[in-house]
Amino acid sequence: MKKTIATFVLSFIAVICFAQMSNPVSWTYEAKKKSADTYEIVATAQVAHPWHIYSQNTGKGGPIPTQFSFKKNPLVSLSGKPKEVGKLEKVYDNNFKTDVLFYSNKVQFVQTIKVKGAAKTNLSGTVEYMVCDDSQCLPPTKKPFELKLQ
Repeated sequence: MKKTIATFVLSFIAVICFAQMSNPVSWTYEAKKKSADTYEIVATAQVAHPWHIYSQNTGKGGPIPTQFSFKKNPLVSLSGKPKEVGKLEKVYDNNFKTDVLFYSNKVQFVQTIKVKGAAKTNLSGTVEYMVCDDSQCLPPTKKPFELKLQ
């Protein structure tokens, strides 16, 4: 009986550890109203230690950079591309044989948008990103998001 319980407990712990490793990034989204027609969309990535997420500006030949794609909405226009807010690290990566730009722990991507008129609408899209630690990388992940703009 003790062996059965021990096996069950160890199996449960292994499942929990694997589940945490398979998704080391959690995302939150916020729309901050800056003026009557201007918002800042803030996408925050919390990255579990020892993983890191790559900058939008990581060069060719390296890992998949973080990319945001926004669904077309005739009431919304984007101003530039998302700005990155966090502690940017630049390291030569032997696996990719190039310099890579990444964030550990937390990074925010801030996109300024303008809304036509005083319309209430939604902004939706997808973020694609890749995470690695010192010994492995997970496949690129795409996550949809949607925010209400009021």
